Amino acid sequence: MYKKKALVSGLLVCSLALVACGNGGSEGGKAKSKADASIEVNKEGFPITKDKLSMGMIAPGTGLAEWSDMPMLKEYAKMTNIDFKYTTPPLSDFSTKLNLAFASGDLPDIIFGAGSTNLTRAMEVDYGGQGILVPLEDLIPEYAPNLNKVLEENPEIKKSITSVDGHIYSLPTIGMGDTSIWPRGPLWYNGDWLKALDVKELPKSVDEFYDLLVRFRDEDPNGNGKKDEIPLTDVEMNSSRDWLLSAFGLTTQGIEEIDGKVQFNPTTENYKAYLTFMNKLYKEKLLDPEVYSQADEQKKAKGNNNQLGLFPDWFSYFTTGKNEEESLTDPMFGPLTSEYSKDPVVPGSPRLTTGVFAVTNNAKSPEAALRWVDYFYTEEGLTFLNQGPEGALWEYAENDKGEKVRVYAKGIDLDKTEDERGKITVDYGIPVPAKQVSIPGIKRDPNDPDTFPFEEFIKKETQDKIEPYAKVPFPIVYLTKEEQDQIGDMATDLTTYVEQMEAKFITGVESLDNWDNFIKTIESMGVKDYVKVYQQAYDRWSDA
Repeated sequence: MYKKKALVSGLLVCSLALVACGNGGSEGGKAKSKADASIEVNKEGFPITKDKLSMGMIAPGTGLAEWSDMPMLKEYAKMTNIDFKYTTPPLSDFSTKLNLAFASGDLPDIIFGAGSTNLTRAMEVDYGGQGILVPLEDLIPEYAPNLNKVLEENPEIKKSITSVDGHIYSLPTIGMGDTSIWPRGPLWYNGDWLKALDVKELPKSVDEFYDLLVRFRDEDPNGNGKKDEIPLTDVEMNSSRDWLLSAFGLTTQGIEEIDGKVQFNPTTENYKAYLTFMNKLYKEKLLDPEVYSQADEQKKAKGNNNQLGLFPDWFSYFTTGKNEEESLTDPMFGPLTSEYSKDPVVPGSPRLTTGVFAVTNNAKSPEAALRWVDYFYTEEGLTFLNQGPEGALWEYAENDKGEKVRVYAKGIDLDKTEDERGKITVDYGIPVPAKQVSIPGIKRDPNDPDTFPFEEFIKKETQDKIEPYAKVPFPIVYLTKEEQDQIGDMATDLTTYVEQMEAKFITGVESLDNWDNFIKTIESMGVKDYVKVYQQAYDRWSDA
């Protein structure tokens, strides 16, 4: 718990104008700060400020409740002595509203929950350079000690939130939970089919994987006497691509760093081998013929009808319609080896979302803003952020052992607990600035176990099949304005072309005999310059 400590005057810290020119930057032409140095900020404990402080915040709203009515925010205002005027346009309209606020200069003190989609790293470079976003790196050690501890223990995180000028303009979501290493939902085997075919060990090589898919197709594992089995499915390969690519030594369809060298994977022989293999699966009806035409609803319908052998989803029961207990027998896909990848590897997540919390030059007290958010980088603070205060979503009850545990409060609809939570806290549907660790959930009954078998199953599968083999394809990096101008829309153009051609190669519409033409087209789109820019960015990140 935080303990109340002596107040420290904002006069004792650098003024915002001085902070903004840290690392030797120039203030010429930059936006002016509106910080009030007379605001006294407590470096530890609650309240954060001696006198009540009012600030403004813009954040994406999810529509379940007004932020000013949320019990979590109301209680936190009492704890901190800081309240906010909230501007919360709908999530669908948030990017437009935020851009208008930047253009007009009518920004509140804090930008919350934007994430890298709405507050892009390019925007951080631009608006940080103009002085509109406040540099935070000099304030973090004193006013965000919990975050600072995480950054000291994980230097790659600090490098990944530091802009090209050496400043930190936004704080992140940091994933450290059981599934935070997942870059997306895994692939899942149909456990009932494995049992029907008496499969004792899952495939560990591409050849073994192929053989199992053939058995799925030919041996009627769903037992209905029909040849209606679909060994492997997806929707446009969007969820399974990287898991299958990893069998050929690649962990993404785009830019990847291997031993310090950056490459564009679709130009490699490994990628050609992946396409050749997937084309073989498609021709032999081991890959769903509707992979490029179906929607997610159709995939789920096939799963509910027990027609799928291997499929992607966050959890298997999202596709199969089973319950959690029945899904304990659906094992996670594990890494495969091939002649292109002798050592098992799978894609991993950088466990980081940038642009989640930023302080603007209109902030009355950047120090207070940092203190306000720093609590969420603790397990206690995350639990408060996620579950709200006692009496709203949860209350204490005593179990048969005489222990006090959290159970859902009276009046909470137990069939809609997430919707109920979304009315109580902002940690719903948007990225939040926090260290996301696995925290105890709220129980329905005080005698429920602390963890359920399915949670333990997911944790164990992740520890066995992802964590030891996970590789982040490319770190989160910032590009200079010049680099941004150099590559322009190249990323979008390359991705669009490659995905279109991938579909054609896999389905046989385009022969892989035309591989050289594919490479020439990519080269004509400027891929060498594209790779050069990201090599520069990677080298900066690596040397930081």
